Amino acid sequence: MPFEKSVGAVVFRREKGKIKYLLLQHPRSGIYRGHWDFPKGHIEKGESWEDTLRREVKEETGITKLQIIPGFSAWIKYFYRAKEREKKEREEAGKGMNIFKIVTYYLAETKSKKVKLSFEHINYEWLGYREALERITYKGAKKVLEKANRYLAGNI
Repeated sequence: MPFEKSVGAVVFRREKGKIKYLLLQHPRSGIYRGHWDFPKGHIEKGESWEDTLRREVKEETGITKLQIIPGFSAWIKYFYRAKEREKKEREEAGKGMNIFKIVTYYLAETKSKKVKLSFEHINYEWLGYREALERITYKGAKKVLEKANRYLAGNI
């Protein structure tokens, strides 16, 4: 079974003494069901996790100024089946359709409020912890946010 490693970022900013988390909404098509999640993506050949984090956040949000917070990481794992564009690419490359994926998340602070979405997403929101926890679609990502929020509460 194919295995993929990805990197994600729990991007946050401070607004009037409160922390706001950035969530992105995927379109309702293919493997996506309009879910809300953090920026993330595949590690490309030769990239470090930090290179991937910075590239993916820039591609998906337009944000380039990030301070990665040392000492925090969290990961999730899941299986999925390739569909649509990814399915076609994998068929052409002779790769399997069922994929085991591990995503490692890191904390990244920005001062940017402005977001420029890529074609991969249809909406974004900066939300406080409780609102973000309610908005995130999948349980694994909710646990990442819970861990990140606890870390920030104890370290900032």
